[in-house]
Amino acid sequence: MSFSQEVKNEILRHKITKPCCNVAAAYAVACFGKYFDDRGVVLQTENEGVAIFAQKSYRRCGIEGEVLRKERPTGPVFEFSVKAEDQIPKMLDLFGHTGKEPTLRIRPEHFKCQKCMQTFIATAFLCCGTMTDPEKSYNLEFLSTRHYLSQQLEAMLAEHDFHPHRALRKGANTVYIKAADHIEDLLTFMGAGGAAMRIMDQRLYNEMRNKTNRLSNCETANLGKSVQAAVQVQMAIERLKEADALATLPEALRQTAELRMQYPDLPLAKLAQKMDPPVSKAGLSHRFKRIQEAAKRLSEPSQTEKETNHA
Repeated sequence: MSFSQEVKNEILRHKITKPCCNVAAAYAVACFGKYFDDRGVVLQTENEGVAIFAQKSYRRCGIEGEVLRKERPTGPVFEFSVKAEDQIPKMLDLFGHTGKEPTLRIRPEHFKCQKCMQTFIATAFLCCGTMTDPEKSYNLEFLSTRHYLSQQLEAMLAEHDFHPHRALRKGANTVYIKAADHIEDLLTFMGAGGAAMRIMDQRLYNEMRNKTNRLSNCETANLGKSVQAAVQVQMAIERLKEADALATLPEALRQTAELRMQYPDLPLAKLAQKMDPPVSKAGLSHRFKRIQEAAKRLSEPSQTEKETNHA
């Protein structure tokens, strides 16, 4: 089962107790179904529970509709419809529409209380909403073929600070929300608090994983730099040793070189403590730089050689 279906099933488990909210739910089915005009209402959905919910909502309003199962190559589709000639006028009168409007617009008088608005938006999601699995990304959408309805829905969502956006994609008006915290708030608003908690848990997990990865990458990078520096120091000591130049170094540098050869794999901090007397990590690092400089001078031509070459 997809995450969208889980959200819809959670919304369906909530009972609508007030008659005004039930009208708001039935109205959302009309607005965000396949069509709503003087031919009646049709809603098509892959979720049988949504179709049955629509039928019950209309029945509570005194309007009878039917639910049909239609087989498709991709799976069954459940169609709720009100097409009976004696039912269509009752429905249009309930919603205050003629069925011949050139453009369908949401009538705000159907929202008698705050719960009406919540029920309307939640039912709109049941009819035309989708939600991406939070393990992949954060994206909640409402899809509609009706331009003005999408505009009004966007305004309703914005009024409640859900920060929606709108776009036209493949002929469908899409109202979408991508910010995880706003999606969590909207899901809770629609009655899907469990889904909101799942997104919150996933977001915390993602943040912790990303933080762990950053720390791991940082530690790996630092380890790589430390290994590279240690190798360069040991190569410098080997060059000095092969040139019998270790004895020419100051006592402190000679002791440092001998200790590094004795403990080639010891971390810098621990090696610093083995010095006699112990030195700081920064002090030991400075000595290594001086050893590398001494090794580098071995490969540089002397002043006499420079003058000879110049002559």
